[in-house]
Amino acid sequence: MSFTTDDALAEKPGQLSPGWKDETALSQNRTWTAVKPDASCSAGFELPSVSVVIPTLNEAKNLPLLLPRIPKWIDEVIIVDGRSTDETVDVARALYPGVRIVLEKRRGKGAALAAGFGAATGDIIVTIDADGSMDPNEILRFVAALMSGCDFAKGTRFVQGGGTADMSLFRMLGNWSLMHVGRVLCGGEFSDLCYGYNAFWRRNLPDLDYNCDGFEIETSLCLSALRSGLKICEVPSFEAPRNFGQSNLKAIPDGIRVMRMIVMQSLGLRDRKRGHAGGGGSVAELPGE
Repeated sequence: MSFTTDDALAEKPGQLSPGWKDETALSQNRTWTAVKPDASCSAGFELPSVSVVIPTLNEAKNLPLLLPRIPKWIDEVIIVDGRSTDETVDVARALYPGVRIVLEKRRGKGAALAAGFGAATGDIIVTIDADGSMDPNEILRFVAALMSGCDFAKGTRFVQGGGTADMSLFRMLGNWSLMHVGRVLCGGEFSDLCYGYNAFWRRNLPDLDYNCDGFEIETSLCLSALRSGLKICEVPSFEAPRNFGQSNLKAIPDGIRVMRMIVMQSLGLRDRKRGHAGGGGSVAELPGE
């Protein structure tokens, strides 16, 4: 709530100017007016709808620490489950009425996200992990960046305001190396190329390469956005430790997949492979209960 002197708002102390509502208070012989726009000030302005896509694989213990924290203004939450053997789907439905459940037959984070992109209906798509390492309250930062003019909002742990408590020194060195290789081969000034907290306008899906099954999808999305000329901004984000279970990330094999993706993007070998080539048979959406 902002404050200004009554001289700018009214002809005499205590009189509010039209279009503003609230009470006045005296302080040091000056009348200050707490101002708040009435409903007419926002007439004609429509906020974009937001879809949050969450890939899961046996995350039943982690979802109770994530889903209740999803902001209430989110329009759509999509759980893309890679055929979990625990109660992930049942827990999601119990915790978040109205959640959409999509089953993906293929394994891998990339396959799950691609399925979620195909199911999303919001103007903005946000990707977030299910293990509790990403704070849902940060979604507002990403949406604000897009509404300020960006096409793709890239989460980063390595700028002021970001950080990580879930990365070993080995993985940190690997991430640093891949980031610099990406800069040299593809350009751009990314500070974090392998982080999955991202957001973008759904209308830009045709410009993004998300036809990959594994963790390299995070790098592929960023580099294809860069090569497509989209306006990219980095958003600081803090990565907390996973709450329960073990990560499915394998540092060396997944690092090799990321390196291969960087090289292919730099050579332009991914242009003809954009989108999700999984076909209509790989995804099934469970009806709501």
